[in-house]
Amino acid sequence: MAETSDQRALAVSLSAFDDEVLARLLSDRHVSASATWRDMFDAADALLDPASIARALPLLARVEAEALVAAVDDGIPAIGPVGRALHDRALVDDDGRAYAAVATAVKDAAPDGLPAASSDAVAEASDDAAAAESAFTNAAALADVLLLTLESPLGRIGSGSLGASERRRLVDAGAAPSGEEADLLVGLAARTGLLGTNGRAWLVTSAGRAWLRLPTLERWASTARTLRDTLPRAYRAPSGGWMPQPTWAGATPFDPAGPERAARWTHRLRAWGLLDARGAVPPWGRGLAEGADVDTSVLRDLLPPEVDKVYLQNDLTAIAPGPLAPHLDVRLRGMAARESRAQASSYRFSAATIGAAITAGETADSLRDFLTGISLTGLPQPLAYVIERTSAEHGRVRVSADTASGLTTVRTDDETLLRAMEVDTSLRSVALSRSDDELITHVAADVVFWALSDARYPTVAVDADGRPRAVERAKLAAAATPDEPSELYGPLIARLRAGGEDSDAAWLERELDQAVRARAVIDVTVRLPDGSARVFRLEATGLGGGRLRGRDRAADVERTLPLSHIDSISPAS
Repeated sequence: MAETSDQRALAVSLSAFDDEVLARLLSDRHVSASATWRDMFDAADALLDPASIARALPLLARVEAEALVAAVDDGIPAIGPVGRALHDRALVDDDGRAYAAVATAVKDAAPDGLPAASSDAVAEASDDAAAAESAFTNAAALADVLLLTLESPLGRIGSGSLGASERRRLVDAGAAPSGEEADLLVGLAARTGLLGTNGRAWLVTSAGRAWLRLPTLERWASTARTLRDTLPRAYRAPSGGWMPQPTWAGATPFDPAGPERAARWTHRLRAWGLLDARGAVPPWGRGLAEGADVDTSVLRDLLPPEVDKVYLQNDLTAIAPGPLAPHLDVRLRGMAARESRAQASSYRFSAATIGAAITAGETADSLRDFLTGISLTGLPQPLAYVIERTSAEHGRVRVSADTASGLTTVRTDDETLLRAMEVDTSLRSVALSRSDDELITHVAADVVFWALSDARYPTVAVDADGRPRAVERAKLAAAATPDEPSELYGPLIARLRAGGEDSDAAWLERELDQAVRARAVIDVTVRLPDGSARVFRLEATGLGGGRLRGRDRAADVERTLPLSHIDSISPAS
């Protein structure tokens, strides 16, 4: 009866949990929100299942795991904050004693006790210069990853990681030195909310696009805060910071993947300059490590200063004499292809890159104003000529949406262009058809615009008044709105609470149902009309209609007892 006693004790405990704690427990155990449980006894039964307990143990931090092992092996009740945490995870009862099923799972998972804790010794002094270089290099590399993803989403394979071709794309573009580093940067961006997914690909989020416009130090600081706040619970210190890095590998002793996860998180924080190669925290990361905010004053002195000017040259290149301020770099890369990345980067202009900038919303005037404003050498004549010629050519094909008819129209004054578009097989997907001196289609105007642009037609999107309008091509990841556990499990929790309004009656019916299924012989205590009690020893044979049926072997008769008159049952001794 120990198992059924545990189920009842846990059911009573679950009934006393507030909704938030109960929802978090269900989430940790990966319970489906559509579970068909009727009451808290069903929930307790499922949570004491060995498979469910096996999902709970790897989540325990070392101090929790040690307290649970002490409760199992030494009979020492788990009390205090740690005991409360284990209680809220449905692993110990109200007195801090491990449930029998939990004790069995613990002994199976750690038959020889928990592995020894890792040392918490770290280097006294950090290698500040190396950590700062890592922070600067990877902040720039992450920006490159996001910019490339804005151009074209990064495909994912079935496991959710990058495909080999996408790793090569990032490496070939200079965003990452190796495929391993590409995985690191994408994982870091996903963990900090700069990349999101539609299931098939990684896309930049709105937060990621805003991040690209921040100065380098602000980019670094915002990501550093998020990394600290998303560290696994087992690595976090009571102060809100993190435990010494060498302890991470043994922080979740029941989790076989714990060392691998610790290595992955260590790699992330090292890449972001929050740890050095020996696990020491540099000065700018100590505030975060201690639960406070980041201090960038020391880091600022170690980073190369950003510049806001470039040299524009007659060979249609731009040379930045140092790291270009991010907001200038992002805009410059919208009108020129970056050829090299270092502390001094180079960019190359062409008719294609200028045309792409105009397609994205720039004008000849805005290009001239921007380039003149950041140039140390004025606007070279060859570059001015490319801008003028490309601008004059661009926009000869105008795409607009006719709100009255719901059609998209394509117009041009060049009859040769009109005929070429009409018969161009690469435009078959947008189904253009001739109507007098224009082309029409039911396909959306933005889709038609990009189809024509990709086919190298000098296209501009215009509004109803004929004014050029910018068309955003980059697809952003939808805002992540994960359901809070309390919202996700709200209906299930409400049903469990409703099913347990009369817990004694529900438990009695549950015990009787189990006895009937097992054809068990039980002693049934029945309250008689005169207030006295009588015990019947029955072989339980049926339950229904509010009555228990069973064979009284002593009297050799079949008895039917109202459930409302049954006070208790127990196994026949």
